[in-house]
Amino acid sequence: MGFLLGVALTALLASSSVNAGSLKDIEHVVIFMQENRAQDTYYGTMAGVRGFADPNVQINPDGQSVWNQTVDPNMSDRSSGLFPFYLGWKGGETLDAIQCMAAGDNGYHANQAAYNHGLNNAWATKNTPWSWGYYKREDIPAQFAIAEGWTSADMYQESQITATNPNRVTLISGSINVPGGPQSPDQGGVYIDNNEMPGCEKPGVSCYPLKWKTIFEFYEDAGQFQQAKKGHPLADKGMSFVGLEKFYEDAANGTLPRVSFIVGPTELSEHPPYRPMDGGWLQKRITDAVTSSPKYSSTLLMISFDETGGFGDHVTPFHSPQGTAGEWMADPYGDFGDVFSGPGFRVPFIMVSPWTRGGRVFTERCDHNSQIMFIEQWLTALGYSGVQTDQMVPWRRAHMSNLIGALDLDHPDYSLPNLPDIPLSGDRWKWQLCGHIALPIAAQSDTPSRSDGYKEVVGYLTEGRYLVFSKNGYALRGQNKRWDLDTGKPGHLYDKKEDRWILHYTEDEESEIFTLENALDGRWLGPRGELQAPEARSSASQIRITFLGNGLGYTLRYIEGGDYLDIDSLGNLVLHNSDSGLDQGFSVVSVTYHD
Repeated sequence: MGFLLGVALTALLASSSVNAGSLKDIEHVVIFMQENRAQDTYYGTMAGVRGFADPNVQINPDGQSVWNQTVDPNMSDRSSGLFPFYLGWKGGETLDAIQCMAAGDNGYHANQAAYNHGLNNAWATKNTPWSWGYYKREDIPAQFAIAEGWTSADMYQESQITATNPNRVTLISGSINVPGGPQSPDQGGVYIDNNEMPGCEKPGVSCYPLKWKTIFEFYEDAGQFQQAKKGHPLADKGMSFVGLEKFYEDAANGTLPRVSFIVGPTELSEHPPYRPMDGGWLQKRITDAVTSSPKYSSTLLMISFDETGGFGDHVTPFHSPQGTAGEWMADPYGDFGDVFSGPGFRVPFIMVSPWTRGGRVFTERCDHNSQIMFIEQWLTALGYSGVQTDQMVPWRRAHMSNLIGALDLDHPDYSLPNLPDIPLSGDRWKWQLCGHIALPIAAQSDTPSRSDGYKEVVGYLTEGRYLVFSKNGYALRGQNKRWDLDTGKPGHLYDKKEDRWILHYTEDEESEIFTLENALDGRWLGPRGELQAPEARSSASQIRITFLGNGLGYTLRYIEGGDYLDIDSLGNLVLHNSDSGLDQGFSVVSVTYHD
């Protein structure tokens, strides 16, 4: 369709729907954290998420992408690099074996070494080649079904570039006491390993016990969690280990507390060498308990993983500028110079609720602090006071998402997807323990497996996906042989290559200002809907893309001139000089196709 200039629509952009929802509609939040899996490991092949189809993958100074991990000559005489490979590529018995294999080391040293000062290219050499392997849908069917049934976050990062305990400490307090943060040196830390013995690993390093205030204490307005006595609310609710059967009973009776924290039994935690399939059984069991509860209409379940477990991820962590208080420190072991403690590599994260139904992808930058901030916002909306922790590192509070943008509070959907039945591996209390299995590494390929399809996008936008922008049944399109933007019917699969756009950050990746590249031929969106040649990137217009939330979509606005890009009801492209001409925003989907 053509481009109309100066047309103003009469409808105003609605701030809420007729039946507006709010955080007050949520009565119960369930926090369920599993162990030791990376985003690429589980969901790199999933359609619509930032995975193996990433168009913005980092290219290092040697000209190699992060996909191509460095390999030492003594590791291979056939290749100088290692691309992501399917762990079960050989088939047969290996499909069972990969369920209980371990990738490598999940500790501070191995993770910082693999990160390699931002090159993110040393997973094979500084951890193990298996760190760069991945699973497919058939290996983890429950995890895929839950993620595709509700909303998954593809920019959710572990809080600390290290092992389990520091990440779980962050989940319940917001800090590990990196110097310059809210805590004092005599309160324990800097907590960068799993030490639980009184004392310090070395002066000022992983000193235990930890003495700063947890979120539970803010919620209960009580004293030290670690010193809570029998009969104290913190002991009764936080240290009594009431068990999963009590959770299932409370869910069935509609009597869950405001906030539930679930730590699964070790054998079902997905921590190598325990099987992802068995962890999927637990994920489904907990999800079923929530969705079959009479209070499902007012319950939110958040499923996360504490850290990557030695598995690698291709997205170099988003983190604070060097020197940020409470975030950066001199490597206490003297190996890496100045380092940031986190946020680290991406881990899976799923939100199950009526407000997150429908196979969406949430694209905002998150970490474990995000769950704390969500609870704070929610409890405040319910009228509670004093629930905001003062122990969280300020940079995290300012730069990590509070997750609210993932919820469409105005349009809850109470339908349920069909989740597959997942068998446990034999007798419930006799799991297979395989230890580390040295499976063969796949022959090299620079095209990892991935699924075709799409997901609706929610949240402010980040790089890493092919996006389709549509409104009123038409999509923004870059047609061959035309030098101006066009529109066209996207089809129900959103599979037309000319409809796909790649976002590129401008100077500040948090500004929500991008340049847009068409996937068909590499041309750039320019002023007033003109298309610029692939080699004319400097002429690309800067576009501010604003997420409106609650089903209202996104607005696209030129930084120069301030005009809003729009599509009217007839499919014509329109420029508005103010938002008063907009009736709603663009719907955005993230697509993954092989062409």
